Amino acid sequence: MDENIVTLKGIGLTMYEAQAYVTLTSLISSTASEISEESQIPRSKIYDVLKELSKKNFIEIEDGRPLTYTVKSPVEVLTREKERLNSEIDDTITRLTNIYENGMSQVRAPIWRIYGVEKIISQELEIIKRAKNSINMRIGFLFEGEGESLVKALKNRNDLRINILASPTCYINDDEFDIISLFEDADIQIQKADIPFVKLIISDSKEMMHTYTKFSEDKRNVIPETAIGIWNKYEDIAKNYDDRFINQLKKLKKKNKN
Repeated sequence: MDENIVTLKGIGLTMYEAQAYVTLTSLISSTASEISEESQIPRSKIYDVLKELSKKNFIEIEDGRPLTYTVKSPVEVLTREKERLNSEIDDTITRLTNIYENGMSQVRAPIWRIYGVEKIISQELEIIKRAKNSINMRIGFLFEGEGESLVKALKNRNDLRINILASPTCYINDDEFDIISLFEDADIQIQKADIPFVKLIISDSKEMMHTYTKFSEDKRNVIPETAIGIWNKYEDIAKNYDDRFINQLKKLKKKNKN
């Protein structure tokens, strides 16, 4: 199937509507019978198809005997449809996120174990997206590609108070990785600290996730298949860890001033 037709069906056109529009982009302006012949849409269907395309503002109909159908620019039409779909998706994200967060708040024991590096990183990014006021992180190691994903997500949230305490470096695939420089180069607040081989992210003092993994015998590289995240939405526990984080941050800043 023509990939253009697949795309047009994906934004809401029927198969016949997509075929007719693609055909008209080459004919530019034509009669129903010509469009039917070129697109192989049955004549019994073509008038209804073109009428629907006109309603959806993909083509224009000019009076005459016979009627003439003129295609609208793909740039105009598809840009408009792209903006419409983006708006609808954004609205849907907002509605479903509210439903999701309300459902999460009803769970009696809001602690989950998350296995696998991809799922752990994905959950970290979701926590950042949901944050309303602050993100605090302790970074003792990073998985491959994780640092870049975190930087991208945090740069998109300049409305948040972001604080990070991190080991200066870690090893990824036997190569030394400069954690501090990665975040500093992106203008994200980070403080060098003595952090053990664990990772912690706290959002708004309300939810948090600890990440643990085993390391190679030389204590350099993580063993990805052993990674586990403990996602916790007990607010009292999250606030307790956040308070401890802030105290540690204050002590470090005071020490650095001296």
